[in-house]
Amino acid sequence: MKNDKGSDSNTKYPLSEEELRLIDAYWRACNYLAVGMIYLQDNVLLTKPLEAAHIKNRLLGHWGASPGLAFMYLHINRLINKYDLNAIFLAGPGHGAPGVLGPVYLEGTYSEVYPDISQDAEGMKRFFKQFSFPGGIGSHCTPELPGSIHEGGELGYSVSHAFGAAFDNPDLIVTVAVGDGEAETGPLATSWHSSKFLNPIRDGAVLPILHLNGYKINNPTLLSRIPHDELEKLFQGYGWKPYFVEGDDPATMHQQMAHTMEQCIQDIRLHQQQARASGIAQRVIWPMIILRSPKGWTGPKEVDGNKVEGFWRAHQVPLPNVRKNQTHLKMLESWLQSYRPQELFDENGQLVSELQALIPQGERRMSANRHANGGLLKRNLRMPDFKNYAAIVEQPAKTQAMNTKPLGAMLRDIMRINQTNFRVFGPDENSSNKLDAIYEVSKKLWLADYLPEDNDGGQLSPDGRVLEMLSEHTLEGWFEGYVLTGRHGFFATYEAFVHVIDSMFNQHAKWLAISEALTWRAPIASINLLITSTVWRQDHNGFTHQDPGFLDLVVNKSPQVTRIYLPPDVNCLLSTADHCLRSQNDINVIVCDKQSHMQYLNMDDAIKHCTKGLGIWSWASNDQGTEPDVVMVGCGDIPTKEALAATALLRNEFPDLKIRFINVVDLFRMTPETEHPHGLSDYDFDSLFTMNKPIIFNFHGYPWLIHRLAYRRTNHNNLHVRGYIEKGNINTPLELAIENRIDRFSLAIDVINRVPRLKVSGAHAKQMFRDRQIECQHYAHEHGVDLPEVDNWVWPYD
Repeated sequence: MKNDKGSDSNTKYPLSEEELRLIDAYWRACNYLAVGMIYLQDNVLLTKPLEAAHIKNRLLGHWGASPGLAFMYLHINRLINKYDLNAIFLAGPGHGAPGVLGPVYLEGTYSEVYPDISQDAEGMKRFFKQFSFPGGIGSHCTPELPGSIHEGGELGYSVSHAFGAAFDNPDLIVTVAVGDGEAETGPLATSWHSSKFLNPIRDGAVLPILHLNGYKINNPTLLSRIPHDELEKLFQGYGWKPYFVEGDDPATMHQQMAHTMEQCIQDIRLHQQQARASGIAQRVIWPMIILRSPKGWTGPKEVDGNKVEGFWRAHQVPLPNVRKNQTHLKMLESWLQSYRPQELFDENGQLVSELQALIPQGERRMSANRHANGGLLKRNLRMPDFKNYAAIVEQPAKTQAMNTKPLGAMLRDIMRINQTNFRVFGPDENSSNKLDAIYEVSKKLWLADYLPEDNDGGQLSPDGRVLEMLSEHTLEGWFEGYVLTGRHGFFATYEAFVHVIDSMFNQHAKWLAISEALTWRAPIASINLLITSTVWRQDHNGFTHQDPGFLDLVVNKSPQVTRIYLPPDVNCLLSTADHCLRSQNDINVIVCDKQSHMQYLNMDDAIKHCTKGLGIWSWASNDQGTEPDVVMVGCGDIPTKEALAATALLRNEFPDLKIRFINVVDLFRMTPETEHPHGLSDYDFDSLFTMNKPIIFNFHGYPWLIHRLAYRRTNHNNLHVRGYIEKGNINTPLELAIENRIDRFSLAIDVINRVPRLKVSGAHAKQMFRDRQIECQHYAHEHGVDLPEVDNWVWPYD
């Protein structure tokens, strides 16, 4: 069995007999703990015959991947001790937690974080009982597990998380276990290309271990069933140097793994030393390991005449009826005794001293490494004064500007003064999103081949800090890994395609929600997502690009960690971005289109407005000193413009109509303060929105989201929301608004319908607005653009 050209790991045995004995004993201790977690609630050291009462009532957890994960973990520990490595471990297999929990418990970190889970028999009993148990911990490598930055609650992101952790961490080695079931997912397949973005001078290294144990829940895995040569060529094609470790005999496998891992570390160090000595960063063919071992290794080989070890039946609980089936109970006892626990733990339940000597010390323990509790390493960003990038607004709604372009300049200067802990991520769209000022400071990272024409534009560089790849999955994984290990970032993407990372957003939000309850986990920087190229400016790309529904997903997650902002103009966007980049333990979603848009507030007013999150625009209102007849609300850039235009139409036709105009920036202000930290009190909400007047709410997204947030408000029955309703295709901007009834004419007609005294007297105006609407649609179909006087509308009042 060849590792690579000319390298045969079967012929090299780096472990002495004593080292092999000790490392195998340590592995047996890890496996014993893994089985105990799944089955035992008492008699944890088998000091008496095993009885049904010692077994948990519900047997939950996953055995199959656990022995392999522990096997990898302890072999990394060996090299940490030998070379004083700075390393962390990510477990990609979704339900492999017992294989990592065991080593972490043996290292003592678990007991340091949770003193009641002590390293004695009583602590081991609590440790076993809490696993997959009500009030305890889950069967993934959850935030409660010291050393974890990757839960694996959904498969596919382990490699991208690993690379995010390695960026700008030159001394760190991130070992990542990749399950062969996980390897079938789209995000994982794409993330293999991450190696092409690792700068050997300034970044650390990622050592993936693809664990081929052959089966998923009850099917073979694809990569385990292709020929060896094909598998080798697959990963060579991805740009890796694969080493193979294959077999089932523990002694031989320990020797193979020890040799192979040492070879990989030497390869990594050689590449880094050469690059750092020469000062030339080039693409590297990094090493990886393909580990083929039986699923459920060292467990029962057969149960009730059915194959278990090396088959899918080992995936979860190999002996499912232990409490009721005496034969199974005896098999479990024999299985546990096969690890010879009396050789591994003393009578008090502590790991024997000769095995404790194998454990790395202090923060060299992967479970105690600060990179796996990144808030301990986080340094606040140095921030320029965002007011320096302000748009000049002398009068509201009179001028236009590109909203995101000044933000690009701000991000450029943030990157300039934070060269080791801030990165910008984007799927080949930063220029399109008008953030291209960042390239003045840092080009796009590119380590692959160059062509002469690449110099035309000059945006590629091996020293670039802007990460662009046409895979939102991989980018989000990098971003999360980067902030989880103590750094900061910013990710801009198109609104229609942010849905690609829906489930990744879900997983990170869940991670943060649990982390907030763990006092020992230090807060990390927030994930900042700029959602641009929005629905109301997708008139040219059509229906496929029109979807503002990511906001609905965000609202589903914990209010402790979710934030949504819809700044209507440049100055509000700058104020919002400054706040978000300074925040921690949140996911900030900022919705702001990249095109030229109406500007409303000068910087001082924008800061006040964003601080409040919503408020009356007095310059657009005429209800001062009295109750309004109607409340007009804009939330989002285009909806705000159309709501203002509708307000102007109504004031022109009905000078005595009292209109209050409100703009909403912070979407969660719409919900009660009892439901979200940013929620508005009922007193303030009633003052703003009234208790009995019609509210016409023009919203960026799907209209029912506002009803969902505000359903408990006093005046909800009078709340009428307009938003995207899945209408439109290739339209002009105004025509798209008309199709979805968020345009100025539809809104003005809506007010006439809702204000009692206008229902009859407003008929002429209503007909005029409808005629204008038809005229605009006809003009668009004839000329392909909107009527100039409509497109170039400005607020008509001083």
